[in-house]
Amino acid sequence: MHFRRESEVHLFFEFGSKQTVMNTAASVLELQRQRMLLQMEYEEELDAHRKLTEQIGVERRVARGDAWWPVRVGRSYYNSLNQLCIEVHRTATTEDEQDTDHNFEFGRPVDFFLCGPLSLSLPSHSPVTPSSLPSIHGTVSYVDGDRMVIALPDNAPIIDLQSAEAGTVGVQLGFDETSYRLMFDALERTMRAKGRLGYLRDLFYTRGMRAETFSFADMHFPYLNRTQEHAVNEVLRAKDVAIVHGPPGTGKTTTLVEAIYETLRRESQVLVCAQSNMAVDWISERLVDRGLNVLRIGNPSRVDDKMLSFTYERRFEAHPDYPQLWAIRKAIRQLRQNRKRGDSSWHQKMERLKDRATALEISINQQLFGEARVIACTLVGSANRLLDGMKFGTLFIDEAAQALEAASWIPIRRAGRVILAGDHCQLPPTVKCYEAMKQGLGKTLMERIVEQKPEVVTLLTMQYRMHEDIMRFSSDWFYHNMVESAPEVKYRSILDLDLPITWIDTGNEELRMKNEECATASGKGKAGAETNSSLLTLHSSFSNESEAQLTLLALQAYFEMIGKERILNERLDVGIISPYRAQVQLLRRMLRKREFFKPFRSLISVNTVDGFQGQERDIIVISLVRSNDEGQIGFLRDLRRMNVAITRARMKLIMLGDRGTLCRHPFYRKLWQYVKALKA
Repeated sequence: MHFRRESEVHLFFEFGSKQTVMNTAASVLELQRQRMLLQMEYEEELDAHRKLTEQIGVERRVARGDAWWPVRVGRSYYNSLNQLCIEVHRTATTEDEQDTDHNFEFGRPVDFFLCGPLSLSLPSHSPVTPSSLPSIHGTVSYVDGDRMVIALPDNAPIIDLQSAEAGTVGVQLGFDETSYRLMFDALERTMRAKGRLGYLRDLFYTRGMRAETFSFADMHFPYLNRTQEHAVNEVLRAKDVAIVHGPPGTGKTTTLVEAIYETLRRESQVLVCAQSNMAVDWISERLVDRGLNVLRIGNPSRVDDKMLSFTYERRFEAHPDYPQLWAIRKAIRQLRQNRKRGDSSWHQKMERLKDRATALEISINQQLFGEARVIACTLVGSANRLLDGMKFGTLFIDEAAQALEAASWIPIRRAGRVILAGDHCQLPPTVKCYEAMKQGLGKTLMERIVEQKPEVVTLLTMQYRMHEDIMRFSSDWFYHNMVESAPEVKYRSILDLDLPITWIDTGNEELRMKNEECATASGKGKAGAETNSSLLTLHSSFSNESEAQLTLLALQAYFEMIGKERILNERLDVGIISPYRAQVQLLRRMLRKREFFKPFRSLISVNTVDGFQGQERDIIVISLVRSNDEGQIGFLRDLRRMNVAITRARMKLIMLGDRGTLCRHPFYRKLWQYVKALKA
């Protein structure tokens, strides 16, 4: 056996120590840079919020989906978490408001305001500034259609809301200070970290450090394909980190669910997070279907019995000891209200009741968390006080490519190892500060690890969604031609000898004239090419009425080729996508007015690209909107969004866009050439 001399051993440890210090210094430096970029984003968003609340009228806020006005104020009550809540109901007054998506969701801060009904008679360009309702700030508990429940502080002057004149009360999104505070705190904590968190920090930011793995023979899962099976095995082998990279339709969620299920055969409990409530809901629902006990922290974005059944609030409320706890809390509130001067026993009574309530709450929580195998929440939600002191062997982050790097560090402090799943070639995180974006704030932790540690990445390569011709362009451009189509979907189509992709050039003069004739015949008058100037002022978005008409005509023509009976019998579903919210609202209004589509309305959904993330349809129609002589295409340059849009279709993809405007960009030029080659 060979032994090192003492000096060699000393030199080895000294070098190792120096290398560790260098790794730590480099990773801390990068985190400091992330903090600086996040500060820029914070200031940009705070400034935008101030302008929104101080300079932009109520109508525009409503059109943006950032406000409901007027609202009808409903009942107030204490929920199962002992929060004072109030219900509000949106009362849409115009057709535009009925079609407007809103940005309210669980956990978002909101402010109430007053705005007189006389403003309805003002011109749309006149900013109507509301007066604030002092101290009435709250947090969204959940939203269900046009009904929202808002949690308020105990001392909130609810009487001011309930006594306000009808039609004057509104609610708007507040600035989300909490999320930024938690992200800054996560960065600070990670920079100072030693132990496991410090090790993961240095590992993720250092190219030279290798992630450690266990060694065992592959396990076989007959219901997974080769790359999915390999991904699950890599997750199980990982001591530190693993990444499941799932292009569209490759079964990323199926793979992740199986990896979680197999992990729970080795661990008692795991933490599952995602950036958005919708993504948490989706993975939670699939895990419940797999037979796992999921405890969802926070309320779901889709309020139905199945989703609510595994939320913490509903489980807490259903516990056998809850009626006793509710009675004690009610007694505490009554005791506060009926306090008498000189009552020396008041404090003793109050303390006894509080102690009993706390003991019951702890007992219920211990049982709920003890029974749960999966704790599911958003990245920000992982900082919830309910999780204080909890540690997990494994953290799974779904849709990791949509999360800011700082947000990903919030739950990592609770975990021994990290598994990330997503696709950095699809929707990126939202960054509003252009300078911060340019300097790299949009780069996610998943992207960073993919670059630094390619050996921990498993690419899923078999897709089960799209016709081969729809999939091929995305595979070539984004995935180095590595994605294949499963045999059962490769040549699946709706009509025989149908082209899977069609691009209708809306800049075609003959087509434009024909469309204008149709518009004149229907009494609409001549439609402009890109009606963006007025809509940019009102909605901060673009619409194109001529293209919207062509979009519905193209869908109608395709429906007529298929036949009404077949569409209804086979329940062929359709997604109409536009990158621009104003175009989405315009298409919804036009669709509702068209008699032809009345039998098919339940089968047709219209939304933005972001709204279709994670979804698929038999037929997808995309309205690209932009049409101008300068070749300006705005955020259509974000090709990851286009990757999402074109890969939602199972069997038919119809795109409408001005070739002359779009094809100045190499991506759209290549796409046009690809579609043209399919016809040859």
